[in-house]
Amino acid sequence: MLDPCPPPPEWLRSFTEPYAIQLNSPTLAEHIHEVIAAFAFYLFVHAVLSPRLSPILFPQSYNKLTPRTKLNWDIHVVSLVQSVLINAAALWVMYSDEERSSMTSGERVFGYTGACGFIQALAVGYFLYDLIVSIVHVRMFGIGMLFHAISALWVFSLGFKPFLNFFAPTFILYELSSPFLNIHWFLDKVNMTGSRVQWYNGMALLSSFFACRLVWGTWQSVVVYGDMWNALQQTWSAAAAPLSEPRSVNANVFSPARDGSLCVNEACVRANAEITKFKEYTAGGVPTWLVLTYVGSNLILNFLNFFWFSKMVETVLKRFRAPAESVAAGEKKGKKEPVGAENAVQLNEDLVRDVVLEVASKLEQEETAIRQGDLSSLQEQVSSAVDSSFGEELRKRRSELAAKISLPGA
Repeated sequence: MLDPCPPPPEWLRSFTEPYAIQLNSPTLAEHIHEVIAAFAFYLFVHAVLSPRLSPILFPQSYNKLTPRTKLNWDIHVVSLVQSVLINAAALWVMYSDEERSSMTSGERVFGYTGACGFIQALAVGYFLYDLIVSIVHVRMFGIGMLFHAISALWVFSLGFKPFLNFFAPTFILYELSSPFLNIHWFLDKVNMTGSRVQWYNGMALLSSFFACRLVWGTWQSVVVYGDMWNALQQTWSAAAAPLSEPRSVNANVFSPARDGSLCVNEACVRANAEITKFKEYTAGGVPTWLVLTYVGSNLILNFLNFFWFSKMVETVLKRFRAPAESVAAGEKKGKKEPVGAENAVQLNEDLVRDVVLEVASKLEQEETAIRQGDLSSLQEQVSSAVDSSFGEELRKRRSELAAKISLPGA
């Protein structure tokens, strides 16, 4: 599918193209206007929209925040807007891009569509904004957040080679849980900690995290590993060819149908031709170091996702195991004071609600620690007591509940 946005002005393309080719990212010249527009939009949301609208929408909360928390608020607003926008765009591209859907294994590594380039441009524009914020406020957020911004910008910029252009919308869907993560943070700041709204949001956060990062993310990681392995084999085969023959992987990568012979309209011809538009830049194949770097980064990310989820499961098991232990202790002491049916239902509902809120808070803290490179903080959170991630409001509510309900063994 062609880029849904108009092409860049000719003067901007001409200015960018030499630098893009020098950086071995030729498709950047096709999307430089989108990168600039996305960066400017996110900067506008951060510097103008959020500071002006937030005091109007949340006058009792925003105005009481410290300067550091206000900055964090504005950053979370940008993150929320960006995650909703880019996830919607990624889903639309995956549903609508027929040429992308028909790509072979080699084309998924070396091919290009304007629609996927559009998704990359939106992501690069955001990470460029993230980099600027990290540099300006490096003393506040630390060097870890700066390194995170640099690495994220670098990884998504690889798609402009083009490299794994196909997977741009695929891996953007890792962030389907980000809107709920941001909403969870905002609810804490507007004194809605422990509310039913936060509970529903927590359920959505945990469900989307499991579905998108663990199930979808792992499956797509296996797919991309297989595609890159095939690309490496094609690269090595081309390198082993006689010197008299031109070294190129194109013959084994692109489908003959990309010449438009199977198309019935001009749009189809252009969209298919676009897949091979930059084949001269990928003819040499893919460097081994690039594949190893990408696989290593992806494995680390997947490990962290499973690690975080295992800690959430551990939290759930601890919380649900506690009432059973209390009952057993009460029976052992010979106390037979059954909890009333209504109180038991209320206790179970509050227990489930507290568990969801707790694991959502733990997930938010762990992602923040990784984002800022604060590994010592992450280790402390993991080894801390189960209740350490609760806010004061939740602890107060649990104490009130315990005072009202007589538990066995109490």
